[in-house]
Amino acid sequence: MADSATSETHAHAPPVGTASGGDLALRPPSHAPDRRSIGWWTVQALVTVLPPTLILVLLGVLITPARYWLMLAAAVIGAPGLLYTAVMPAWRYRVHRWETTEDAVFTRAGWVRQQWRIAPLSRIQTVDTVRGPIQQMFALSTLVVTTASAAGAVRIDGLAQDKARDLAEELTRITQATPGDAT
Repeated sequence: MADSATSETHAHAPPVGTASGGDLALRPPSHAPDRRSIGWWTVQALVTVLPPTLILVLLGVLITPARYWLMLAAAVIGAPGLLYTAVMPAWRYRVHRWETTEDAVFTRAGWVRQQWRIAPLSRIQTVDTVRGPIQQMFALSTLVVTTASAAGAVRIDGLAQDKARDLAEELTRITQATPGDAT
């Protein structure tokens, strides 16, 4: 496989291990995100869905002639938004997986469109941790592994902050000792 392999598949993809000859092959990663990720994803969804819905409801209450249309718009946004908020976090938790080995970082992410990635350690350029304000509320971090791939960085969402820090240090140490120019 080239640089950092990217492949789309569905939840029923066959398990694949290391190919003969030492080549890296797509296989299911073994680690789930921290369980607190469900709460983080739920709050993210609510922050996206609630403001426009509540504004439309408030305007519907205040503007009597347009009440029907404003409440209809609130329902059109709010109902699917609440369904999204109820379903998406647990679904993502079941799908998201990650793993690091001596050779690569493996990830599977998404919930409707699932993406499996392999980032060979010899291709890693930078390793960063990111913590947004909502992640900080849940003591979570995202590990961002930048590679020499056109597909972009590999992200591991929903790690406990100490796990993300330790993993970033470990990957940095391993990649510094790995031969190759990361291009």
